[in-house]
Amino acid sequence: MGKDIRDNDFNRLCDAFLSLNDREEVYKFLSDLCTIKEIDSMKQRLEVATLLKNKETYQKIAEETGASTATISRVNRAFSYGDDGYTMVLDRIGD
Repeated sequence: MGKDIRDNDFNRLCDAFLSLNDREEVYKFLSDLCTIKEIDSMKQRLEVATLLKNKETYQKIAEETGASTATISRVNRAFSYGDDGYTMVLDRIGD
C-alpha cells in the first residue's frame, strides 16, 4: 500500500518495539514517542478496524468512535489493499 517505508530508520523503530518486554514498557515508550493526539488517533483507528472487521456500517462506526468517514475509508483501504496488519493484530488480540 503506497510507498515502501522499510528503510533503516523504520527497521530501527520496529526493533525498538520488539525490544519491549510487556505492556508497561510499551506504554512508557509510546508516551515518550507520541503525542496524546497521535496515541488517540491510533486507538481510534484500531477501534475502527475492529468494527469494520465485524461488518459494521460507516455510520455506526462514525457514531461509536467519532471517526470521520475519511478515517474509516483509510482503515478500510488497508483491509483491502494493505499488508494485512490489522487482520493479523485483531486476530491475535481476539477482536
